Amino acid sequence: MTPQPSLGLRARLLSAFALLCVVTAAAVAGGIYVQARSAILQRTQDAAVKATTSRLQALYPLRSATPGPEELGGIAAAAAAADQGMLAVAVYRGTHSPFPPSPPPPPRRGDPGLNTAVLNLEVIPGQLRRVVAGGDTAWQRVVWQDTPFLLIGMPLLITERGRTTRMSGIEVYVARNLLPEQQSIDELAIRAWLIGGAALAFAVILASLAARGVLRPVRELGRAARLLGEGELRARVAVRGSDELAEVARTFNDTAAELERHVRQLREMEAEARRFVADVSHELRTPLAALTAVADVLDEEAARLPEPAGRAARLVSQETLNLTVLVNDLIEISRFDSGVAALALNEVDVAELVRATLRVRGWSQQVSADLPVAVTARLDPRRVDVVLANLVGNALRHGEPPVSIRLRADPHRIFLEVRDHGPGLDEAVLPHVFDRFYKASAARARSEGSGLGLAIARENARLHRGDLTVANAPDGGAVFTLHLPRRAHEPDGGSE
Repeated sequence: MTPQPSLGLRARLLSAFALLCVVTAAAVAGGIYVQARSAILQRTQDAAVKATTSRLQALYPLRSATPGPEELGGIAAAAAAADQGMLAVAVYRGTHSPFPPSPPPPPRRGDPGLNTAVLNLEVIPGQLRRVVAGGDTAWQRVVWQDTPFLLIGMPLLITERGRTTRMSGIEVYVARNLLPEQQSIDELAIRAWLIGGAALAFAVILASLAARGVLRPVRELGRAARLLGEGELRARVAVRGSDELAEVARTFNDTAAELERHVRQLREMEAEARRFVADVSHELRTPLAALTAVADVLDEEAARLPEPAGRAARLVSQETLNLTVLVNDLIEISRFDSGVAALALNEVDVAELVRATLRVRGWSQQVSADLPVAVTARLDPRRVDVVLANLVGNALRHGEPPVSIRLRADPHRIFLEVRDHGPGLDEAVLPHVFDRFYKASAARARSEGSGLGLAIARENARLHRGDLTVANAPDGGAVFTLHLPRRAHEPDGGSE
Protein backbone atom coordinates (compact mmCIF):
# COMPACT_ATOMS: atom_id res chain seq x y z
CA MET A 1 0.00 0.00 0.00
CA THR A 2 1.47 3.31 -1.10
CA PRO A 3 2.00 5.67 1.88
CA GLN A 4 0.10 8.91 1.67
CA PRO A 5 2.30 12.01 1.30
CA SER A 6 2.50 14.04 4.47
CA LEU A 7 3.13 17.72 5.08
CA GLY A 8 6.71 18.83 5.59
CA LEU A 9 7.99 20.04 8.93
CA ARG A 10 7.83 23.69 7.82
CA ALA A 11 4.17 23.33 6.77
CA ARG A 12 3.31 21.56 10.03
CA LEU A 13 4.98 24.28 12.12
CA LEU A 14 3.22 27.05 10.21
CA SER A 15 -0.11 25.24 10.51
CA ALA A 16 0.38 24.67 14.24
CA PHE A 17 1.30 28.31 14.90
CA ALA A 18 -1.56 29.58 12.73
CA LEU A 19 -4.07 27.24 14.40
CA LEU A 20 -2.86 28.24 17.86
CA CYS A 21 -3.11 31.92 16.94
CA VAL A 22 -6.59 31.53 15.46
CA VAL A 23 -7.86 29.63 18.48
CA THR A 24 -6.25 32.06 20.94
CA ALA A 25 -7.39 35.16 19.06
CA ALA A 26 -10.91 33.77 18.67
CA ALA A 27 -11.09 32.88 22.37
CA VAL A 28 -9.70 36.21 23.58
CA ALA A 29 -11.61 38.36 21.08
CA GLY A 30 -14.78 36.36 21.61
CA GLY A 31 -14.52 36.69 25.37
CA ILE A 32 -13.83 40.42 25.17
CA TYR A 33 -16.64 40.87 22.66
CA VAL A 34 -19.18 39.05 24.83
CA GLN A 35 -18.13 40.94 27.95
CA ALA A 36 -18.10 44.34 26.21
CA ARG A 37 -21.45 43.65 24.56
CA SER A 38 -23.03 42.63 27.86
CA ALA A 39 -21.51 45.67 29.60
CA ILE A 40 -22.75 48.09 26.91
CA LEU A 41 -26.25 46.66 26.86
CA GLN A 42 -26.44 46.43 30.65
CA ARG A 43 -25.33 50.03 31.06
CA THR A 44 -27.86 51.21 28.48
CA GLN A 45 -30.60 49.14 30.07
CA ASP A 46 -29.91 50.43 33.59
CA ALA A 47 -29.76 54.03 32.39
CA ALA A 48 -33.01 53.71 30.45
CA VAL A 49 -34.89 52.10 33.37
CA LYS A 50 -33.59 54.73 35.79
CA ALA A 51 -34.48 57.60 33.46
CA THR A 52 -37.96 56.23 32.77
CA THR A 53 -38.63 55.69 36.46
CA SER A 54 -37.56 59.24 37.29
CA ARG A 55 -39.77 60.71 34.58
CA LEU A 56 -42.82 58.75 35.63
CA GLN A 57 -42.38 59.74 39.27
CA ALA A 58 -42.65 63.38 38.20
CA LEU A 59 -46.21 62.82 36.86
CA TYR A 60 -47.87 62.64 40.31
CA PRO A 61 -50.39 63.66 41.31
CA LEU A 62 -52.42 62.57 38.27
CA ARG A 63 -55.12 64.89 37.09
CA SER A 64 -57.57 61.98 36.74
CA ALA A 65 -57.76 58.53 38.24
CA THR A 66 -59.35 57.34 34.98
CA PRO A 67 -57.27 58.99 32.25
CA GLY A 68 -58.45 59.11 28.66
CA PRO A 69 -56.44 59.02 25.45
CA GLU A 70 -55.27 62.58 25.76
CA GLU A 71 -53.97 62.15 29.29
CA LEU A 72 -52.40 58.81 28.32
CA GLY A 73 -50.73 60.62 25.43
CA GLY A 74 -49.30 63.13 27.90
CA ILE A 75 -48.02 60.31 30.08
CA ALA A 76 -46.36 58.65 27.03
CA ALA A 77 -44.83 61.95 26.00
CA ALA A 78 -43.53 62.50 29.51
CA ALA A 79 -42.05 58.96 29.56
CA ALA A 80 -40.28 59.58 26.27
CA ALA A 81 -39.30 63.10 27.47
CA ALA A 82 -38.61 64.26 23.92
CA ASP A 83 -35.66 61.87 23.78
CA GLN A 84 -35.21 61.00 20.13
CA GLY A 85 -33.83 57.65 21.11
CA MET A 86 -37.03 56.57 22.93
CA LEU A 87 -40.65 55.78 21.97
CA ALA A 88 -43.46 55.35 24.49
CA VAL A 89 -47.08 54.25 24.82
CA ALA A 90 -49.37 54.38 27.88
CA VAL A 91 -52.22 51.89 28.41
CA TYR A 92 -55.14 52.02 30.84
CA ARG A 93 -57.77 49.26 30.80
CA GLY A 94 -57.81 48.85 27.05
CA THR A 95 -57.35 52.52 26.31
CA HIS A 96 -53.96 53.63 25.00
CA SER A 97 -52.26 56.79 23.97
CA PRO A 98 -52.93 57.78 20.34
CA PHE A 99 -50.96 56.07 17.56
CA PRO A 100 -49.49 57.99 14.65
CA PRO A 101 -51.57 57.95 11.47
CA SER A 102 -48.87 55.75 9.78
CA PRO A 103 -45.95 53.65 11.02
CA PRO A 104 -42.84 55.75 11.63
CA PRO A 105 -40.09 55.41 9.04
CA PRO A 106 -37.22 53.09 9.93
CA PRO A 107 -34.14 54.83 11.32
CA ARG A 108 -31.08 55.37 9.17
CA ARG A 109 -27.62 54.34 10.28
CA GLY A 110 -26.35 57.12 12.47
CA ASP A 111 -29.83 58.43 13.44
CA PRO A 112 -30.29 58.44 17.23
CA GLY A 113 -33.96 57.40 17.03
CA LEU A 114 -37.45 58.20 15.70
CA ASN A 115 -39.06 61.62 15.84
CA THR A 116 -42.24 60.38 17.50
CA ALA A 117 -43.41 59.89 21.07
CA VAL A 118 -45.71 56.92 20.55
CA LEU A 119 -45.15 53.18 20.34
CA ASN A 120 -47.33 50.65 18.53
CA LEU A 121 -48.69 48.00 20.92
CA GLU A 122 -48.11 45.27 18.34
CA VAL A 123 -44.38 45.54 18.95
CA ILE A 124 -44.74 44.70 22.66
CA PRO A 125 -44.52 40.93 23.36
CA GLY A 126 -47.48 39.43 25.22
CA GLN A 127 -45.24 37.94 27.92
CA LEU A 128 -43.87 41.40 28.74
CA ARG A 129 -47.39 42.84 29.02
CA ARG A 130 -48.48 40.07 31.37
CA VAL A 131 -45.53 40.69 33.69
CA VAL A 132 -46.19 44.45 33.76
CA ALA A 133 -49.92 43.90 34.31
CA GLY A 134 -48.96 41.88 37.38
CA GLY A 135 -47.27 44.92 38.89
CA ASP A 136 -43.63 44.27 38.04
CA THR A 137 -41.19 46.21 35.93
CA ALA A 138 -39.71 44.20 33.04
CA TRP A 139 -37.64 44.73 29.93
CA GLN A 140 -36.82 42.83 26.78
CA ARG A 141 -34.73 43.41 23.65
CA VAL A 142 -36.55 43.16 20.33
CA VAL A 143 -35.92 44.02 16.68
CA TRP A 144 -38.50 46.36 15.15
CA GLN A 145 -38.31 47.55 11.57
CA ASP A 146 -34.73 46.12 11.30
CA THR A 147 -33.68 48.19 14.29
CA PRO A 148 -32.79 46.84 17.76
CA PHE A 149 -34.86 48.28 20.62
CA LEU A 150 -34.91 47.82 24.37
CA LEU A 151 -38.55 47.55 25.53
CA ILE A 152 -39.15 48.61 29.15
CA GLY A 153 -42.55 48.08 30.70
CA MET A 154 -43.57 49.31 34.15
CA PRO A 155 -46.85 49.89 36.01
CA LEU A 156 -47.66 53.40 37.22
CA LEU A 157 -47.91 53.08 41.01
CA ILE A 158 -49.62 55.55 43.34
CA THR A 159 -47.67 56.27 46.49
CA GLU A 160 -49.16 58.56 49.16
CA ARG A 161 -47.82 59.46 52.56
CA GLY A 162 -49.29 57.33 55.29
CA ARG A 163 -51.03 55.03 52.81
CA THR A 164 -50.13 51.75 51.12
CA THR A 165 -48.71 51.95 47.62
CA ARG A 166 -51.29 50.85 45.12
CA MET A 167 -51.53 50.29 41.40
CA SER A 168 -53.08 52.97 39.25
CA GLY A 169 -53.88 50.53 36.44
CA ILE A 170 -51.79 52.54 34.01
CA GLU A 171 -49.04 50.65 32.14
CA VAL A 172 -46.25 52.53 30.43
CA TYR A 173 -44.04 50.95 27.76
CA VAL A 174 -40.88 52.65 26.55
CA ALA A 175 -38.76 51.57 23.57
CA ARG A 176 -35.13 52.65 23.71
CA ASN A 177 -33.38 52.67 20.32
CA LEU A 178 -30.22 50.51 20.60
CA LEU A 179 -28.85 51.39 17.17
CA PRO A 180 -25.93 53.50 18.53
CA GLU A 181 -25.01 50.72 20.90
CA GLN A 182 -25.31 48.16 18.09
CA GLN A 183 -22.99 50.28 15.98
CA SER A 184 -20.48 50.40 18.83
CA ILE A 185 -20.72 46.64 19.23
CA ASP A 186 -20.25 46.13 15.46
CA GLU A 187 -17.21 48.37 15.49
CA LEU A 188 -15.86 46.38 18.42
CA ALA A 189 -16.37 43.14 16.48
CA ILE A 190 -14.59 44.62 13.44
CA ARG A 191 -11.67 45.69 15.62
CA ALA A 192 -11.57 42.21 17.14
CA TRP A 193 -11.38 40.64 13.66
CA LEU A 194 -8.70 43.10 12.58
CA ILE A 195 -6.68 42.39 15.69
CA GLY A 196 -7.14 38.65 15.11
CA GLY A 197 -5.97 39.00 11.50
CA ALA A 198 -2.95 41.03 12.57
CA ALA A 199 -2.18 38.44 15.24
CA LEU A 200 -2.46 35.68 12.63
CA ALA A 201 -0.05 37.47 10.29
CA PHE A 202 2.33 38.04 13.21
CA ALA A 203 2.04 34.36 14.18
CA VAL A 204 2.83 33.27 10.61
CA ILE A 205 5.93 35.50 10.63
CA LEU A 206 7.00 34.07 13.99
CA ALA A 207 6.29 30.55 12.74
CA SER A 208 8.42 31.17 9.64
CA LEU A 209 11.29 32.42 11.80
CA ALA A 210 10.89 29.51 14.21
CA ALA A 211 10.67 27.01 11.34
CA ARG A 212 13.81 28.49 9.81
CA GLY A 213 15.62 28.21 13.12
CA VAL A 214 14.47 24.62 13.61
CA LEU A 215 14.81 23.44 10.02
CA ARG A 216 18.30 24.84 9.40
CA PRO A 217 20.04 22.38 11.76
CA VAL A 218 17.68 19.63 10.55
CA ARG A 219 18.65 20.33 6.93
CA GLU A 220 22.31 20.39 7.93
CA LEU A 221 21.87 17.05 9.68
CA GLY A 222 20.18 15.62 6.60
CA ARG A 223 22.93 16.89 4.30
CA ALA A 224 25.66 15.53 6.58
CA ALA A 225 23.89 12.17 6.90
CA ARG A 226 23.57 11.99 3.10
CA LEU A 227 27.27 12.73 2.66
CA LEU A 228 28.09 10.16 5.32
CA GLY A 229 26.01 7.58 3.47
CA GLU A 230 27.88 8.42 0.25
CA GLY A 231 31.19 7.68 1.94
CA GLU A 232 32.26 11.20 2.96
CA LEU A 233 33.24 10.25 6.48
CA ARG A 234 34.55 13.73 7.32
CA ALA A 235 31.01 15.21 7.14
CA ARG A 236 30.18 17.12 10.33
CA VAL A 237 27.43 19.46 11.58
CA ALA A 238 27.99 22.88 13.13
CA VAL A 239 26.85 22.89 16.79
CA ARG A 240 24.97 26.04 17.83
CA GLY A 241 23.68 26.68 21.33
CA SER A 242 22.89 24.10 23.96
CA ASP A 243 19.34 23.02 23.16
CA GLU A 244 18.08 19.59 22.07
CA LEU A 245 19.03 20.15 18.43
CA ALA A 246 22.55 21.08 19.49
CA GLU A 247 22.71 17.86 21.50
CA VAL A 248 21.57 15.90 18.42
CA ALA A 249 24.27 17.64 16.34
CA ARG A 250 26.95 16.77 18.93
CA THR A 251 25.77 13.16 19.01
CA PHE A 252 25.89 13.01 15.21
CA ASN A 253 29.42 14.42 15.14
CA ASP A 254 30.59 11.96 17.79
CA THR A 255 29.00 9.07 15.91
CA ALA A 256 30.52 10.20 12.60
CA ALA A 257 33.96 10.54 14.19
CA GLU A 258 33.72 7.07 15.71
CA LEU A 259 32.51 5.63 12.41
CA GLU A 260 35.39 7.31 10.57
CA ARG A 261 37.85 5.83 13.05
CA HIS A 262 36.43 2.31 12.67
CA VAL A 263 36.31 2.55 8.87
CA ARG A 264 39.91 3.79 8.81
CA GLN A 265 40.97 0.85 10.96
CA LEU A 266 39.07 -1.60 8.75
CA ARG A 267 40.63 -0.14 5.61
CA GLU A 268 44.07 -0.37 7.14
CA MET A 269 43.43 -3.99 8.15
CA GLU A 270 42.10 -4.78 4.67
CA ALA A 271 45.11 -3.14 3.03
CA GLU A 272 47.43 -5.10 5.29
CA ALA A 273 45.59 -8.32 4.48
CA ARG A 274 45.85 -7.63 0.75
CA ARG A 275 49.54 -6.82 1.05
CA PHE A 276 50.04 -10.01 3.03
CA VAL A 277 48.27 -12.09 0.38
CA ALA A 278 50.22 -10.40 -2.40
CA ASP A 279 53.53 -10.83 -0.59
CA VAL A 280 52.84 -14.48 0.27
CA SER A 281 51.76 -15.19 -3.30
CA HIS A 282 54.90 -13.68 -4.72
CA GLU A 283 57.08 -15.45 -2.16
CA LEU A 284 55.45 -18.79 -3.03
CA ARG A 285 56.32 -18.45 -6.70
CA THR A 286 59.98 -19.42 -6.32
CA PRO A 287 59.52 -22.60 -4.24
CA LEU A 288 56.42 -23.40 -6.28
CA ALA A 289 58.46 -23.27 -9.49
CA ALA A 290 60.86 -25.82 -7.98
CA LEU A 291 57.95 -28.00 -6.84
CA THR A 292 56.44 -27.81 -10.30
CA ALA A 293 59.67 -29.00 -11.89
CA VAL A 294 59.89 -31.90 -9.43
CA ALA A 295 56.21 -32.68 -9.94
CA ASP A 296 56.70 -32.82 -13.71
CA VAL A 297 59.51 -35.35 -13.25
CA LEU A 298 57.41 -37.44 -10.86
CA ASP A 299 54.47 -37.28 -13.27
CA GLU A 300 56.67 -38.59 -16.09
CA GLU A 301 57.96 -41.41 -13.87
CA ALA A 302 54.61 -42.25 -12.27
CA ALA A 303 53.79 -44.93 -14.83
CA ARG A 304 57.02 -46.82 -14.04
CA LEU A 305 56.67 -46.58 -10.25
CA PRO A 306 54.92 -49.19 -8.10
CA GLU A 307 51.16 -48.45 -7.79
CA PRO A 308 51.14 -46.75 -4.34
CA ALA A 309 54.12 -44.59 -5.29
CA GLY A 310 52.67 -43.87 -8.75
CA ARG A 311 49.40 -42.71 -7.23
CA ALA A 312 51.29 -40.51 -4.78
CA ALA A 313 53.36 -39.02 -7.61
CA ARG A 314 50.25 -38.21 -9.67
CA LEU A 315 48.57 -36.71 -6.58
CA VAL A 316 51.60 -34.52 -5.88
CA SER A 317 51.61 -33.38 -9.51
CA GLN A 318 47.90 -32.53 -9.49
CA GLU A 319 48.00 -30.69 -6.17
CA THR A 320 51.08 -28.76 -7.30
CA LEU A 321 49.14 -27.72 -10.40
CA ASN A 322 46.17 -26.65 -8.24
CA LEU A 323 48.49 -24.70 -5.95
CA THR A 324 50.04 -22.99 -8.96
CA VAL A 325 46.58 -21.95 -10.20
CA LEU A 326 45.67 -20.66 -6.72
CA VAL A 327 48.86 -18.62 -6.38
CA ASN A 328 48.47 -17.15 -9.85
CA ASP A 329 44.85 -16.24 -9.10
CA LEU A 330 45.84 -14.66 -5.79
CA ILE A 331 48.50 -12.59 -7.53
CA GLU A 332 45.98 -11.53 -10.18
CA ILE A 333 43.29 -10.53 -7.66
CA SER A 334 45.87 -8.62 -5.59
CA ARG A 335 46.66 -6.55 -8.68
CA PHE A 336 43.01 -5.57 -8.97
CA ASP A 337 42.85 -4.74 -5.25
CA SER A 338 45.95 -2.58 -5.39
CA GLY A 339 44.75 -0.76 -8.53
CA VAL A 340 47.75 -1.67 -10.66
CA ALA A 341 45.88 -3.85 -13.17
CA ALA A 342 45.99 -2.26 -16.65
CA LEU A 343 44.65 -2.93 -20.11
CA ALA A 344 46.68 -3.63 -23.24
CA LEU A 345 44.08 -2.55 -25.79
CA ASN A 346 44.01 -3.71 -29.39
CA GLU A 347 41.49 -3.65 -32.21
CA VAL A 348 40.35 -7.28 -32.40
CA ASP A 349 37.85 -9.36 -34.30
CA VAL A 350 35.65 -10.64 -31.45
CA ALA A 351 34.50 -13.77 -33.29
CA GLU A 352 38.09 -14.78 -34.07
CA LEU A 353 39.07 -14.10 -30.43
CA VAL A 354 36.34 -16.47 -29.22
CA ARG A 355 37.36 -19.17 -31.73
CA ALA A 356 40.98 -18.89 -30.61
CA THR A 357 39.97 -19.31 -26.97
CA LEU A 358 38.05 -22.49 -27.78
CA ARG A 359 40.71 -23.82 -30.15
CA VAL A 360 43.66 -23.39 -27.78
CA ARG A 361 41.86 -25.30 -25.02
CA GLY A 362 40.45 -28.00 -27.25
CA TRP A 363 36.82 -27.02 -26.75
CA SER A 364 35.87 -26.30 -30.35
CA GLN A 365 33.98 -29.58 -30.74
CA GLN A 366 32.31 -29.38 -27.33
CA VAL A 367 30.96 -25.84 -27.61
CA SER A 368 28.60 -24.51 -30.28
CA ALA A 369 29.24 -20.89 -31.27
CA ASP A 370 26.93 -18.29 -32.83
CA LEU A 371 29.47 -15.67 -33.93
CA PRO A 372 28.48 -12.99 -36.48
CA VAL A 373 31.34 -11.82 -38.67
CA ALA A 374 32.88 -8.37 -38.82
CA VAL A 375 32.24 -7.53 -35.17
CA THR A 376 35.28 -5.62 -34.00
CA ALA A 377 36.07 -3.93 -30.70
CA ARG A 378 38.98 -2.28 -28.95
CA LEU A 379 39.72 -4.71 -26.09
CA ASP A 380 42.48 -6.41 -24.15
CA PRO A 381 42.43 -9.83 -25.83
CA ARG A 382 44.34 -11.58 -23.01
CA ARG A 383 41.85 -10.49 -20.36
CA VAL A 384 38.82 -11.33 -22.52
CA ASP A 385 40.38 -14.74 -23.14
CA VAL A 386 40.68 -15.24 -19.35
CA VAL A 387 37.00 -14.37 -18.89
CA LEU A 388 35.78 -16.66 -21.68
CA ALA A 389 38.01 -19.54 -20.59
CA ASN A 390 36.65 -19.33 -17.06
CA LEU A 391 33.00 -19.17 -18.16
CA VAL A 392 33.23 -21.97 -20.72
CA GLY A 393 35.33 -24.14 -18.37
CA ASN A 394 32.78 -23.78 -15.58
CA ALA A 395 29.92 -24.60 -17.99
CA LEU A 396 31.67 -27.76 -19.18
CA ARG A 397 32.64 -28.88 -15.66
CA HIS A 398 29.50 -28.03 -13.67
CA GLY A 399 26.74 -27.73 -16.29
CA GLU A 400 25.35 -30.12 -18.85
CA PRO A 401 25.70 -30.11 -22.63
CA PRO A 402 25.11 -28.55 -24.99
CA VAL A 403 27.26 -25.54 -24.05
CA SER A 404 27.01 -22.56 -26.38
CA ILE A 405 28.52 -19.12 -26.96
CA ARG A 406 26.49 -16.39 -28.61
CA LEU A 407 27.82 -13.00 -29.75
CA ARG A 408 25.56 -9.97 -30.09
CA ALA A 409 26.51 -6.35 -30.75
CA ASP A 410 25.09 -2.88 -31.10
CA PRO A 411 26.88 0.33 -32.14
CA HIS A 412 28.28 0.85 -28.65
CA ARG A 413 28.54 -2.51 -26.87
CA ILE A 414 29.10 -6.22 -27.42
CA PHE A 415 27.44 -9.05 -25.50
CA LEU A 416 28.89 -12.55 -25.14
CA GLU A 417 26.53 -15.17 -23.67
CA VAL A 418 27.85 -18.47 -22.35
CA ARG A 419 25.10 -20.97 -21.63
CA ASP A 420 24.77 -24.56 -20.50
CA HIS A 421 21.65 -26.73 -20.23
CA GLY A 422 22.08 -28.09 -16.74
CA PRO A 423 19.80 -27.55 -13.72
CA GLY A 424 20.93 -23.96 -13.36
CA LEU A 425 21.89 -22.20 -10.15
CA ASP A 426 19.88 -22.08 -6.98
CA GLU A 427 18.21 -18.69 -6.42
CA ALA A 428 20.04 -18.38 -3.10
CA VAL A 429 23.37 -18.87 -4.90
CA LEU A 430 22.89 -16.26 -7.66
CA PRO A 431 23.75 -13.18 -5.52
CA HIS A 432 27.04 -14.82 -4.40
CA VAL A 433 28.31 -16.33 -7.65
CA PHE A 434 30.99 -13.65 -8.06
CA ASP A 435 32.08 -13.63 -4.40
CA ARG A 436 35.65 -14.65 -3.72
CA PHE A 437 36.21 -18.26 -2.60
CA TYR A 438 32.46 -18.91 -2.83
CA LYS A 439 31.42 -22.39 -3.95
CA ALA A 440 27.80 -23.28 -4.47
CA SER A 441 28.14 -26.85 -3.25
CA ALA A 442 29.87 -27.96 -0.09
CA ALA A 443 30.61 -31.26 -1.80
CA ARG A 444 32.90 -29.36 -4.19
CA ALA A 445 34.97 -27.82 -1.40
CA ARG A 446 38.05 -29.78 -2.54
CA SER A 447 37.25 -29.70 -6.27
CA GLU A 448 39.60 -28.19 -8.82
CA GLY A 449 39.67 -24.40 -9.01
CA SER A 450 40.66 -21.67 -6.60
CA GLY A 451 37.22 -20.15 -6.02
CA LEU A 452 38.54 -16.91 -7.52
CA GLY A 453 37.86 -17.54 -11.20
CA LEU A 454 34.50 -15.79 -11.49
CA ALA A 455 35.65 -12.94 -9.24
CA ILE A 456 38.67 -12.40 -11.53
CA ALA A 457 36.45 -12.63 -14.60
CA ARG A 458 34.16 -9.92 -13.30
CA GLU A 459 37.10 -7.69 -12.34
CA ASN A 460 38.43 -8.03 -15.90
CA ALA A 461 35.02 -7.04 -17.27
CA ARG A 462 34.84 -4.01 -15.00
CA LEU A 463 38.38 -3.04 -15.93
CA HIS A 464 36.99 -2.63 -19.47
CA ARG A 465 34.17 -0.47 -18.00
CA GLY A 466 31.81 -3.39 -18.65
CA ASP A 467 30.19 -6.03 -16.45
CA LEU A 468 29.54 -9.75 -16.04
CA THR A 469 26.07 -10.97 -15.04
CA VAL A 470 24.40 -14.33 -14.46
CA ALA A 471 20.81 -15.59 -14.65
CA ASN A 472 18.91 -18.83 -15.07
CA ALA A 473 17.42 -19.50 -18.49
CA PRO A 474 13.62 -20.08 -18.52
CA ASP A 475 14.06 -23.56 -20.05
CA GLY A 476 16.95 -24.57 -17.79
CA GLY A 477 20.64 -23.87 -17.48
CA ALA A 478 22.75 -20.94 -16.36
CA VAL A 479 23.48 -17.98 -18.66
CA PHE A 480 26.55 -15.80 -18.06
CA THR A 481 26.57 -12.56 -20.08
CA LEU A 482 29.73 -10.50 -20.63
CA HIS A 483 28.96 -6.82 -21.40
CA LEU A 484 31.84 -4.88 -22.95
CA PRO A 485 32.09 -1.47 -24.63
CA ARG A 486 33.24 -1.55 -28.25
CA ARG A 487 35.73 1.23 -27.49
CA ALA A 488 37.17 0.58 -24.06
CA HIS A 489 39.37 3.22 -22.42
CA GLU A 490 42.26 2.30 -20.21
CA PRO A 491 41.42 3.19 -16.57
CA ASP A 492 43.69 5.17 -14.30
CA GLY A 493 46.20 3.03 -12.49
CA GLY A 494 49.64 1.53 -12.66
CA SER A 495 51.00 -1.03 -15.00
CA GLU A 496 51.44 -4.72 -14.45
